[in-house]
Amino acid sequence: MPDSKANIIARLQKDILPLQGYRPMPAGIVVDIGWGVIDDAFPNGTFPLGAVHEFLSPDAEDGAASAGFISGLLAALMRNQGAAVWISSSRTLFPPALKSFGVEPDRIIFVDLQKERDVVWAMEEALKCSAVAAVVGEIQEISFAASRRLQLAVEQSRVTGFILRRNPRNLNTTACVSRWKISSLPGVAEDGLPGIGFPRWHVELLKVRNGRSGAWQIEWAAGKFRHVSSLAAIMYDHQQKTG
Repeated sequence: MPDSKANIIARLQKDILPLQGYRPMPAGIVVDIGWGVIDDAFPNGTFPLGAVHEFLSPDAEDGAASAGFISGLLAALMRNQGAAVWISSSRTLFPPALKSFGVEPDRIIFVDLQKERDVVWAMEEALKCSAVAAVVGEIQEISFAASRRLQLAVEQSRVTGFILRRNPRNLNTTACVSRWKISSLPGVAEDGLPGIGFPRWHVELLKVRNGRSGAWQIEWAAGKFRHVSSLAAIMYDHQQKTG
């Protein structure tokens, strides 16, 4: 019986994925980010590993939110073993804060440089090293050609890369598999306990190659990501409208 048109299209889409930077991880390597329904936005229903992801942070507050969110991703990627590399020319991350996300600071190799072009070069070299679990690079601007070199590096090493773009002036097209914007949400203390509550974010997947964009409210609790109630989403929308 000949294949239906839907089956032919599905097979072609699967064949195209490796050409778009989605390559299967080696057998036995499984990383559960714990996002649930968000995973449906990605091809194959899983967060793309061995790819480069771009995070846009137009101000310092969003930059801090993105750094926290990426720290949660690092916790999942480094759960079993390995180290990560964090490269920047003006690092604002406070290393002990990583413990809040289950990441020991001594498992992060911090590389502080003076010029952004050196950050891009160091990130490309680090992404070629298959011994690390992930590489984070803090930069303001990156050209398509430079982002393409990063993507080619991870396609060989299978390392996952994160570009944290603080206050970018030019929102140009890049070769990154996805583009995100992370904003802070007010934390809510549980069961009347004192404190400011768990870290919460409004997570926007602005675009993802061969997937679909979306927005969700996520928090970090009990060592993992989890969705928050629709009430938080309503509060966030109200804040955005009222300023």
